[in-house]
Amino acid sequence: MEPLEPAEARAPSLVRRIALDTRPLRDSQPFRRLWIGQAISIIGGEITFVAIPIQMYHLTHSTLAVGLLGFCTLGPLLVVPLVGGTLADAVDRRRLLLRTEVAVAVVSILLAVNAALPHPQVWALYVLLTLGTTAFSLGTPAMRSLLPKIVDQDQIAAASALEGMSSNLAAVAGPVLAGVLVSAIGFTSTYLVDVATFAASFASLWLLPALPPEPDADRPSVQSVLDGFRYVLTRPILLGIFLVDTNAMIFGMPMALFPAIGAKLGGGATVVGFLYAAPYAGALLASAVSGWVGHVRRQGIGVVVAAICWGIALILFGFATTLWVALVTLALAGAADYISAILRSVIVLNATPPSMRGRVTGIEFAQVASAPSLGNVESGAVASLTSIRFSVLSGGFLSVIGTIALAAFVPALRRYDSRHPEA
Repeated sequence: MEPLEPAEARAPSLVRRIALDTRPLRDSQPFRRLWIGQAISIIGGEITFVAIPIQMYHLTHSTLAVGLLGFCTLGPLLVVPLVGGTLADAVDRRRLLLRTEVAVAVVSILLAVNAALPHPQVWALYVLLTLGTTAFSLGTPAMRSLLPKIVDQDQIAAASALEGMSSNLAAVAGPVLAGVLVSAIGFTSTYLVDVATFAASFASLWLLPALPPEPDADRPSVQSVLDGFRYVLTRPILLGIFLVDTNAMIFGMPMALFPAIGAKLGGGATVVGFLYAAPYAGALLASAVSGWVGHVRRQGIGVVVAAICWGIALILFGFATTLWVALVTLALAGAADYISAILRSVIVLNATPPSMRGRVTGIEFAQVASAPSLGNVESGAVASLTSIRFSVLSGGFLSVIGTIALAAFVPALRRYDSRHPEA
């Protein structure tokens, strides 16, 4: 019989197991450079993403004009990642990312030029947002599929967690910085701040090693895009995790209701801002204790559990009558969504052959980007026909019930084991 491990020894071991795993930053110089460069650039992107609607309202004083900006992003987010995915599989990912990064930087420069005009043009904001989103969406599959090229396989989950942490930090800090910068230095200088952040991102991409396509990669074509969809349909675990997330986002996305909920909680724009930030704050906190995610083997079950927790958190949010309860429950939902996102990303990268990763991650990104938009439409429509509380509660219940049903009807979600991703 082995002697019992002293409590003093167990405690540090537990801390190491749950603490954020930073091995990819220590062990992989390309990942470390990329992570730092992208962390800086993502904050700049968030600043511009928030500055555009602020400027639009400043120029038009029309909420409709601001709302129409959504159409500028929806099309590119749905379609362009599919093209970007097939390009990522067929060309050198480093070169593709360098070119798309330059394109996005040029858009930010043009936004600054437009803002500096005596009479900034409203149409330019629509056009430039569309072009910027298109360039971003074209490069995203290459970015999301390169982790296996620059980190060890057993560190992919840790690297995904680190990327998620920087994204969540940007989602919390970016909007705040945008408001401060616009007020302090104006729109032109705010856009130029974003332009400056591209220097860090471009340098990190330039220093990446060559990332040539796999020898058996298909040439870019409509057929190769269709092959990506066909592959997803033949891999139950991929189809299963996409359906779980789609179900959770369409039925359980409450963000369209935040302005009305903020008013019911007795607050103005500040309270609404807190509601929007809460899920990302929860995700950011979850990232600090995400080391355990890399030890999860039944990752399909992990996605199911995380989606159920998302739904339960939303049900609790629906019953909230005070601001602090609302913020805590939204933070719990954001934490659950963060864990789900990490596990889904790892499954996609490990269960997909290298020659298909660009296309599959492109399909994943299109799904991830579009489902919340549809969910906001659903929650707004249900609330207008019934009530805000019913919309939130029904969405939470449907998220839970739908996830349980998918787990029952897609056995791969229950059986998937990261030790045998090809099974």
